[in-house]
Amino acid sequence: MAAPSPSYTIGTLARAAQVNVETIRYYQRRGLLPQPEAVGGGYRTYSETELARLRAIKRAQHLGFSLEEIETLLSLNEETDRVKARTLAQDKVSLIDARIAQLQEMRNALAELVDCCRHGDTAAPCPILRALSA
Repeated sequence: MAAPSPSYTIGTLARAAQVNVETIRYYQRRGLLPQPEAVGGGYRTYSETELARLRAIKRAQHLGFSLEEIETLLSLNEETDRVKARTLAQDKVSLIDARIAQLQEMRNALAELVDCCRHGDTAAPCPILRALSA
């Protein structure tokens, strides 16, 4: 005889998924997570399915996907929507690459100002402060 699958209250579900209870409620309002019917005693219980969905949402967020993008990803079929999923992921990779390039440019500009400040004429105005006020 198979053991019954565990059920979770919203609090135990939140702890298991390492999210806040309000996060679960927010995801329910957005339609990312279904809200189960209240059962005996007025409690709503959640299954392993909802826990897995919450964990998938969190993993997708860690990969940089917005909630709108996650909603789209979660609506895809694992068997038939491979191209759509790959396209969404590739678009995200391209966006991340662009952000990395932008951050690298910012880092290089700031490092150059630091170098000018460190090795420049101490009697001249600070190049960092001058660049900020320009």
